[in-house]
Amino acid sequence: MSRVSNTTPIQNAPAKTSGKQSSTGMVSLAILASTMLFLPGCAYFKGGNHVIVGSVPDDYRTKHPINISEQEQHLDVPVGTGDKSLSLAQRSVVQGFIAQYSSNGSGPIQIALPSGSSNSAAAARVRSDVIAAIRKAGVTESQLVTVSYNGAADAGNPIRISYRAISASTDQCGKWPEDIAETSENKNYHDFGCSYQNNLAAQLANPADLLGPRNVGEIDATKRLKVIKDYQSTTAPRTNEVTY
Repeated sequence: MSRVSNTTPIQNAPAKTSGKQSSTGMVSLAILASTMLFLPGCAYFKGGNHVIVGSVPDDYRTKHPINISEQEQHLDVPVGTGDKSLSLAQRSVVQGFIAQYSSNGSGPIQIALPSGSSNSAAAARVRSDVIAAIRKAGVTESQLVTVSYNGAADAGNPIRISYRAISASTDQCGKWPEDIAETSENKNYHDFGCSYQNNLAAQLANPADLLGPRNVGEIDATKRLKVIKDYQSTTAPRTNEVTY
């Protein structure tokens, strides 16, 4: 009798197991149905209508790059008909211009004098004063070349001092090839960053710094020793460690 009563729950067990299998199947069907719903969406975004925003070039440094090239630097010194020498202000300007030649210039310095103009005789007299100002800046006589150019007869043609040097420049600003209100691609307008690049190029003391770092100079031992002494005088002394 006891054996029959013990086997009764075992006969009801398959009914419970079949219920679990049925619920598991329903969950699997629900997952499959939801996956099928997402498939059209994945296929849409995988097609040609999808735009990857990160791949759109929108860097002002690419649109307006700073170019390093050799260009002519010139200074026009005005000369009056009755001038015999440079004024103090003109001499200071010439020396400042030649100081730039010492840092990034190359080749000879050309001095162009006007010919056939009303001030051509005065320019010839001022020439010696111009050369003296250039020589005072450390330029040798072999680096100077004097030429002439045809000037206007009735105009005050200047003395032009010129040399070639490495300089930094970028393209001209103010170009608007597209409508600035067109922002469907969420990109900057074409002229964005152009003025910043021009200002940066104009402020460079040595344009060659954009090509690579300079070589490490010699160590100033006196300055280093002073920094070490200042550091040692400002640091607090160590306290004795307490042992237990």
